[in-house]
Amino acid sequence: MAAPVPAVLSPAPDGPATAPGGAALRRAATTETLGIVGAPSALAAKLVESAGFDAIYLSGAAFSAGSLGVPDIGLFTRDQLVEQTRILARAVSIPLVVDADTGFGGPREVEETIRLLEAAGAAAIQLEDQRGADKRCGHLAGKQVIEVAEMTEKLAAAAAGRRDPGTVIIGRCDSRSVHGLDDCLARLHAYRAAGADWLFPEALQSRDEFGRVGRDFAGSIPLLANMTEFGTSPLLSIPDLAGLGFTAVLYPVTLMRLSMKAMEAGLAMIAEEGTQESLLDLMQSREELYDLLDYDPKHPERHRFARSLTPQEPT
Repeated sequence: MAAPVPAVLSPAPDGPATAPGGAALRRAATTETLGIVGAPSALAAKLVESAGFDAIYLSGAAFSAGSLGVPDIGLFTRDQLVEQTRILARAVSIPLVVDADTGFGGPREVEETIRLLEAAGAAAIQLEDQRGADKRCGHLAGKQVIEVAEMTEKLAAAAAGRRDPGTVIIGRCDSRSVHGLDDCLARLHAYRAAGADWLFPEALQSRDEFGRVGRDFAGSIPLLANMTEFGTSPLLSIPDLAGLGFTAVLYPVTLMRLSMKAMEAGLAMIAEEGTQESLLDLMQSREELYDLLDYDPKHPERHRFARSLTPQEPT
């Protein structure tokens, strides 16, 4: 008798349509200052949604370190980013904001990147003005930025490349720590004119600088603040940033940092005690996990992705 053929998951299906995703993000941004939390995995994305946050974020830094075990210096491919976008987008119903780094090339490549990420389920796509050869975390020294004209061409291509007008194009400026705040503000105005829907001034260095950016745009375009930990920006609250004129607040690597520290503590405890028993109260229970997955082990066929289980074709 032949051995049973194992079931395997087919590739991740496309995420939600970009029309409701981008449109929902735009609508939400008109009513409140949004909290957008980085999701290092599909399970974490579900937790963010269940906690009531407005959107999830696919951080290039968290994806590089958490999924690939490499630093944030532009080492992942566009195909890898598209697949991770697809995985996260299918896991939740809230909008997904994707960090597309420098766009994987010039204007033509940026246009294709936008189309691929849209099709995978991105509601918003972020592009930065760092020079690709020197790509690094925006809060580290040594980064370089491209010329304004080159970035505006990329943003114009991104806006032209999207197939749904609801998809949000975010223009990130890394110039503050390279050429100063005045240059950063001038670039942001140029990026808005080129077609960016939201603006993201990276690595501002004080509350006063956030306030100056907010006053400079005075509610004319949504502004995104990055509250990454251990960086150059002060950690301001959502209400504080709302008062300074910001529309959305990013927590790109927070969950990954929390989970890694918890795992480090757990490993130390197991190494010391030879058992995990004293850690049980700190763990997500089996029932809590199944609830988050919307999974009833008595009726696995009822799960919405059960049909993705297909017999593996013999080779």
